Amino acid sequence: MAASRRRPTKAQTDTAPAQAVSSEELLHYYREMLLIRRFEEKAGQLYGMGLIGGFCHLYIGQEAVVVGVQAALKDGDSVITSYRDHGHMLACGMEAKGVMAELTGRIGGYSKGKGGSMHMFSQEKNFFGGHGIVGGQVPLGTGLAFAHKYSNDGGVAAVYCGDGAINQGQVYESFNMAALWKLPVLFIIENNKYAMGTSQERASAGELHQRGAAYGIPGYQVNGMDVLEVKAAADQWVPHIRGGNGPVILEMKTYRYRGHSMSDPAKYRTKEEVEKMRSESDPIDQLKAKILSGNHADEDKLKEIDREVKAIVTESAEFAQQSPEPDPSELWTDILV
Repeated sequence: MAASRRRPTKAQTDTAPAQAVSSEELLHYYREMLLIRRFEEKAGQLYGMGLIGGFCHLYIGQEAVVVGVQAALKDGDSVITSYRDHGHMLACGMEAKGVMAELTGRIGGYSKGKGGSMHMFSQEKNFFGGHGIVGGQVPLGTGLAFAHKYSNDGGVAAVYCGDGAINQGQVYESFNMAALWKLPVLFIIENNKYAMGTSQERASAGELHQRGAAYGIPGYQVNGMDVLEVKAAADQWVPHIRGGNGPVILEMKTYRYRGHSMSDPAKYRTKEEVEKMRSESDPIDQLKAKILSGNHADEDKLKEIDREVKAIVTESAEFAQQSPEPDPSELWTDILV
């Protein structure tokens, strides 16, 4: 498909179809999504036990988005996202032990227990946070893209935001600068249909993937519940961005199964709606069916992967509970002034 700086037409809103992938790749995507799912389930348990304080936003249901996008990125690319960030950390290669220890506020966590669920960071993995301010990560991510262009290192910034954040003014200031300077940035809108408790249809006029049209930013909708479709879209547009053609917006149509956070009873939608999404569109179940039907692996192999993942998650929970809390002197470290 020819890239265009003009407003995409309705026919242009779909990206290229998923390409053939190897058995090894399919099993890798399956393992990565399953690790995120099992990790988040365990985090929910620890929160219920009182071992995780503050806010805790789970990524269950949205695993295909970050796994598919990450598969198209290279070492040296930057990633930044909002407070629903555990899945992004794991997909970037951050160890489950360090992530879980941070959730429980322990010194063994990636931010020494001072960032918690929403504010982890890993310079080594080029993961520049979780951010608690709605939409606040978008201008920061645009700055990361500017740094890539300024240093001419060939890097791309993957900037995630939700359907609620897309209505923030700072997002459009970022779109303007990114387009004006042709910055190497992929804006990923994770449209999970609900911004806290308000449905996207009630809060946002127009199509979200067209929000950059005024700035000449191409935008496309993607089935965010299918990791292969996400990967195909990212494979198509990341090289385009890396080639100096400026930003692209991908709206991932996805769904979260849990509430906005662990304290949200999610009474604004029916149990039938959630169950319908889980039974018909679950990203892990869909990929599992493709793996089995395509003879890429058998049930025994998938069960082996599940056992491996559960062992990693169990170890992370044990490490998190055994790691000591930060010394009070840590209050005076890692601060600007």
